[in-house]
Amino acid sequence: MVDRLSLPRPASTQRSWSWRSRAFRGVVYQVLAVGVIALIVWFLTSNTLTNLRVRGIQSGFDFFSQPAGFGIGETVIAFDSSNPYWRAFLVGLTNTMRVAIIGIALATVLGTAIGIGRLSRNFLVRGVCTAYVELFRNIPVLLQLLMWYLLLNELLPPVFDAVNPVAGLYLSKGGLDFPVPVWGAGYQFMLAGAIIGVALAWLYRRWAHAQFVQTGRARATFWPALAVILVCAVAGWLAGGAPTALNMPRKTDFNVVGGGSVTPEFMALTWGLAIYTAAFIAEIVRSGIQAVPWGQIEAASSLGLSRKRQLQLVLLPQAMRVIIPPMTNQYLNLTKNSSLAVAIGYPDLVSISNTTLNQTGRAVEAITVIMAVYLTLSLSTAALMNWYNAKMAIKER
Repeated sequence: MVDRLSLPRPASTQRSWSWRSRAFRGVVYQVLAVGVIALIVWFLTSNTLTNLRVRGIQSGFDFFSQPAGFGIGETVIAFDSSNPYWRAFLVGLTNTMRVAIIGIALATVLGTAIGIGRLSRNFLVRGVCTAYVELFRNIPVLLQLLMWYLLLNELLPPVFDAVNPVAGLYLSKGGLDFPVPVWGAGYQFMLAGAIIGVALAWLYRRWAHAQFVQTGRARATFWPALAVILVCAVAGWLAGGAPTALNMPRKTDFNVVGGGSVTPEFMALTWGLAIYTAAFIAEIVRSGIQAVPWGQIEAASSLGLSRKRQLQLVLLPQAMRVIIPPMTNQYLNLTKNSSLAVAIGYPDLVSISNTTLNQTGRAVEAITVIMAVYLTLSLSTAALMNWYNAKMAIKER
């Protein structure tokens, strides 16, 4: 019979509030660290406000409600000089987000294609992709932005002599003018149909994946999902009366009026950031694919899979766990590099903050807004990519 006294006693689940407890000491150290950080922040803030008050410099965010008194050349939302400063900052935020979202999409598509092209068996394709990476990766991004901006301003004709390559499109030093739909109930139905189509496409992809797990038979997902979205969008457009009204741009003796437009500054900034970031993404994609063990490729070849199916079913799913973390850094870099827009005159958040600072003298407040916005954008992007990284991680059984 085993002596009960010789058996190890179970660890007590009750927290010990003795200094000998490692957990208790850890809590105390963390509380002290937070207290010291809070004290430093309070001291810096109090000292800054005191120095500003002694020098007669106004401080605070009360200026947000005052009229801005300046115009903004390119806006996503309506704005004029009588609007308050907070709306000017909102315009700058939307301009920054527009560049970041479009730039990330372009850089991802272009960088992925070039990264795969670097592994091509075709010498010409591989050489062109390698030359692209080595060229654009080693030139500072600011010089590239200035280059694209100067090229657009040198090569494009004046506004009164705008080029009309396709009906409804005008290209000039004033930017690119294009038709936009006249928003109405029909397009609302079309948008609702597209949203329903996205939901149905997602359900189809889940069903196709489940069928692949059960039967081992891979089903096409991209084209059927795209067809579902298009069919639902067209059905919504038909249900809304099939509207076809467009706000078409038209050329006058002096400029182009009507329709939608984007400025050369926006095109140079977005295209320049996308091309620069795509060079780094290409290397990330290439290294991620090459990180997959060669035995996986041999196993896929022995099953008779084509190179396209190997890439789709074997290489990319396993490479994603290597690709996503460094690609997240490139997305963050592109978003933060958009602050270089001030060099070419694009009215992003930094540019509008500089104008506000010069008019109000609220340097601390303007810089605080810039820091808070970029911190929020970066943390949001990182959180989204971390969620996607966890979703794409290989699940071990």
